[in-house]
Amino acid sequence: MKNTTEIIDYCQELYEDIDFTSARKWKEADPSRKVVGYMPVYVPRELMHAGGILSLGILGGGDNMEVIHGDAYYQSYICRIPRSTIELAVTKRLDFVDGMLFPSICDVIRNMSGMWKLMYPGLYVRYFDTPQNFDSSIGGDYYVNELNELKEGLEGIVGRKITDEQINNSIAVYNENRKLVKAVYDFRMKTPWKAPSWEVYLLMRAGMVLPVEEHTEILRDYLTAAEAENKPIRDNCRIILQGSFCEQPPLNLIKSIELSGCYIVDDDYMLVTRWLLDDVPTDGDPVRNLAEAFIHHSAETASKYEPDGARKGQYLIEAVKDRGAEGVIFAAPSFCDPALLDRPMLANALNGVDIPNISFKYAENSGQMQPIREQAGTFADTIKLWSEAS
Repeated sequence: MKNTTEIIDYCQELYEDIDFTSARKWKEADPSRKVVGYMPVYVPRELMHAGGILSLGILGGGDNMEVIHGDAYYQSYICRIPRSTIELAVTKRLDFVDGMLFPSICDVIRNMSGMWKLMYPGLYVRYFDTPQNFDSSIGGDYYVNELNELKEGLEGIVGRKITDEQINNSIAVYNENRKLVKAVYDFRMKTPWKAPSWEVYLLMRAGMVLPVEEHTEILRDYLTAAEAENKPIRDNCRIILQGSFCEQPPLNLIKSIELSGCYIVDDDYMLVTRWLLDDVPTDGDPVRNLAEAFIHHSAETASKYEPDGARKGQYLIEAVKDRGAEGVIFAAPSFCDPALLDRPMLANALNGVDIPNISFKYAENSGQMQPIREQAGTFADTIKLWSEAS
């Protein structure tokens, strides 16, 4: 694939395939291969890769799935992603996975891990917790134990030991992937007219279902192709989108925001791909290195505890400055407790330094985009008027 159209068409095909055909084919190609699914935000995919396991990102059913059975498992006043994920399972779209990980996102996902154990008693299922203390000798040691317990569980799936050498090799592979992910985000920040956010989003979604090596090559190909293309520059407002770290938006929502006159120069979509901010060392104790990377070099988000309340929102203020953004749009899923509880505190921090911001909510199956487009468009117009007036 040598041009962006071919690359993005392929990524969209993967995005729309809620039967996970590519992952099924990958597993069927070798009887020894295993697949472990995980809910979004963050899990140490390096450990799975070291065991020869394909880590499969499960991000709900999107807007292409009608939820029928899933509504019987959960009450109506929670977000949609657990109900559509249950629907994927009940309709046997996940019948090929050898395990499921539920990272520490919220109480709903925690409870979902227990529900999964009841539904599939023979399957490896784990709620993967993360520390709330960021002292290496406390939270770091706790996290090392969590990682080692996860490694033992994965060894049970593959039927062999996962060595330190294999984990270090896998860390190097994911360091390269994160480097390319960062390069794509930096390229979009500098030239957003050449890398529309809906394309970048599809690129990152592809990384949820493909082997990491293949995803890295796709990112490299996209950068080469996009840099060579000439696309018109528009007088759009540069904004950051915040609050969509777990349940993902419909693709048309991203397109609608861009059509409204906004360039999205940063976001928290697909945060698992760039949760760790620096390269993880590839020598020494790999489990300790992964723990230290999480403790000291990981992204700030609503699902991660912030021990210093005085710094709440500072990472977002710094992102606005670093990305040359003119405002922030808070776009959170309906009933997403972490995002909606964080939003007033983040908005207060932005207001304190006169950074314009607005907010709205969505669901992964939102159908009507016109109100969102009008709201985002009005926000962009207002910023342009303010900047011209000053």
